[in-house]
Amino acid sequence: MSENKLKIGSYEFKSRLIIGTGKYPSPEIMMKAHEASGAEMVTLAVARVNIDPSRREKSLLDFIDRDRYTILPNTAGAYTAEEAVRIARLARGAGLGDLIKLEVIGDPKTLLPDVVALLEATRILVKEGFTVFPYTNDDPVVAKKLQEAGVACVMPLAAPIGSGRGIQNRLNLKFIQEAVSCPVIVDAGVGTASDAAICMELGADGVLMNTAIASADDPVLMAEAMRQAVSAGRKAFLAGRIPMKDYASASSPQERFVPK
Repeated sequence: MSENKLKIGSYEFKSRLIIGTGKYPSPEIMMKAHEASGAEMVTLAVARVNIDPSRREKSLLDFIDRDRYTILPNTAGAYTAEEAVRIARLARGAGLGDLIKLEVIGDPKTLLPDVVALLEATRILVKEGFTVFPYTNDDPVVAKKLQEAGVACVMPLAAPIGSGRGIQNRLNLKFIQEAVSCPVIVDAGVGTASDAAICMELGADGVLMNTAIASADDPVLMAEAMRQAVSAGRKAFLAGRIPMKDYASASSPQERFVPK
């Protein structure tokens, strides 16, 4: 991956933070949070907003500057491959382009993905020319199968959606990075800035979040914190951390300095 830019398919972004559009106290606060985050890509739940070009009432789409932000439509709410494919086609038909964050939920309690249906929908949408961003389990085997199916990146969860628990299995994130050559974007489970920084320090190419910002007491301030955390985590990863040791290691030279 480029040091300075996130490259996914034919797209390039300076920011490695992707944020959502749901759960904000108001559209105006959402707009301010987007600005503070520095993000260049925002997700939009197609099935939960009015995307009809002939709509008369305002929807979230009317509060997103499409000259400034790339919209990543998502298939949130889909429980089958057929539902997910239909939502993706609706998004493209409404002029939202060929990018799609593909979600196929397998369990309403945990909101964990149905990876069998996810792979089925992926193969269909890739053949139809979509640039697919799949939300998946933190499973390196599934990640590899998704890459083989033609996705532009893989988006493993850190923890269940909206849980704010941070990365639950760091080792699996490492295995996923070893298994695929496409970008790895951590999606779901981030709760605060330190979680985002850790994702990046572990080598993730980017982080996607919504609840952590939108449901914070001050979404705009949290968006700024996340922007800084992602940047700091990326820099720390590139810098290379010191190895962990069991015992102390003096930070000054052990040899006595004797002036000449």
